[in-house]
Amino acid sequence: MAEEKTLKSRSIFKGRAFNVRVDTVLDVSGIETTREIVEHAECVAVVPVDANGDILLVKQYRKAIEKELLEIPAGGIDPGEDPEAAVKRELQEEIGFLPGRVIKLGGYYSSPGFCTEYLYLYLAEDLKASQLYADDTPGIQTVKVKPHQIRRLIRSGEVCDSKSVAGLLYYLDYQKRKAG
Repeated sequence: MAEEKTLKSRSIFKGRAFNVRVDTVLDVSGIETTREIVEHAECVAVVPVDANGDILLVKQYRKAIEKELLEIPAGGIDPGEDPEAAVKRELQEEIGFLPGRVIKLGGYYSSPGFCTEYLYLYLAEDLKASQLYADDTPGIQTVKVKPHQIRRLIRSGEVCDSKSVAGLLYYLDYQKRKAG
């Protein structure tokens, strides 16, 4: 396997949500070059399904792209918190429900070309009303969608962020395998 050798690493930004470093590397052809790396903590992404089989998505404004997106709930894992506990906290904060059952569906890197963020993907079922309030969630709206709408929402671009596209497709595959 071809790997790049890191010659030096320099931190250039430390923020609340992520850090940025520049690595000087020897690439696979032996040429010295740089890589800009966004260091981001691990996160959880969740497909919450209510008693009617509806999927609860969140609609929220994303400043980086200056528009509202329809997404699966997601968020950071606090230091010392396990991913399943983060799922429960995030769902209470974002959609006002506590899951009775949490099933791990998989996981993936959000954008490994420049970012270290890894997302643990879960299915949440047996939802019970239970609200926690977080500083960054007041503008979030919950939107219910039927499973048969997922592919259309992705094709139309109404669901267009990578974590949601991947998470929803994982969920459809899980449902298909479960049905036999």
